Amino acid sequence: MKHLILLLTFSLFCVGVNAQSKGKETITVKTNIYCDHCKKCESCGPRIYRQLMDVSGIRKVDINEDEATITVSYSTGKIDADGVRKAINDTGFDADDQLAPAESVAKLDMCCKK
Repeated sequence: MKHLILLLTFSLFCVGVNAQSKGKETITVKTNIYCDHCKKCESCGPRIYRQLMDVSGIRKVDINEDEATITVSYSTGKIDADGVRKAINDTGFDADDQLAPAESVAKLDMCCKK
C-alpha cells in the first residue's frame, strides 16, 4: 500500500510538471522603435516592460532596440499571439502589421514618436 501511494504521488507530480511545461510560447514582434535609447530611457523601456508584464499570461519581455523587436514569452492558456500584439499596441507601439491606436501613441514621449 505504501508503494502504491508513493507511485501515485510520483505519477501526479510528473503529470503536473509535464502540464506546466506545455503551453508556453515565445513570439518576436517587429515594432516601431524610433529612439536609440529605449531600454535606458526613464519612461519608454520601463513603460513597455511594465505594461506588458501587467498583462495576464505574459511571463517575459525583451526589447531589442537595434532590431526594433519585442520578444515576449507567454502562457498559451491565458493569452495568444494576437493578444500579445494587442498588448504591445496598447503600449503605443506597432506590432507586426497591427498599428498602435492613436490614443496610445499620444501617451508616448516625443523620442518614441516618428
